[in-house]
Amino acid sequence: MDFKELVKKNRSYRRFDQSHSISKETLLELVEMARYCASGGNRQSLRFLCSCAPEWNRKIFDALAWAAYLPKWPGPSEGERPTGYIVILCDPSEWKWMMADLGIVAQTILLEAANIGLGGCMFGNINKKKLQKEFNISEPLEAILVIALGKPVEKVVIEDVPESGSIKYYRTEDGIHHVPKRSLQDILIEIYE
Repeated sequence: MDFKELVKKNRSYRRFDQSHSISKETLLELVEMARYCASGGNRQSLRFLCSCAPEWNRKIFDALAWAAYLPKWPGPSEGERPTGYIVILCDPSEWKWMMADLGIVAQTILLEAANIGLGGCMFGNINKKKLQKEFNISEPLEAILVIALGKPVEKVVIEDVPESGSIKYYRTEDGIHHVPKRSLQDILIEIYE
């Protein structure tokens, strides 16, 4: 698969085959990718907490807010929940250094997940206090992003933004998840040649 196809395959998946477990080794392989990413000032300040154990996965699942544009959907039901999580932590006082690092690391992890046949979803809407308490996370570290992982069971379709201009993703009655994306001419201001 070429890189463009990998990027297109790397969508936000929210429903998974819960019978497909993710191993500790797979989580370590994904976090290993973060080591090789660019880092502002080469500080490498992000830290990671991983889970592939059902009882700990449940605690992380309960700390997440699922799909803001689907307000009537409480998240995946039992049997379709993620089987692995990577919680990315940082010291908030270093946020200006880590803002770019976070995006680079999260995208790299998800690209590798897609490359090995998994899918995932990034969560910034996290009950940080709940995670802090449940996982005994020492200050000054706090969760800034959670990546939920699993074997996707949903189809995600990329489409052009409709005439209405709405960028809200939606799910049709057949369960297909639609993601409107702006066109190249809409995002490109100018090209000088």
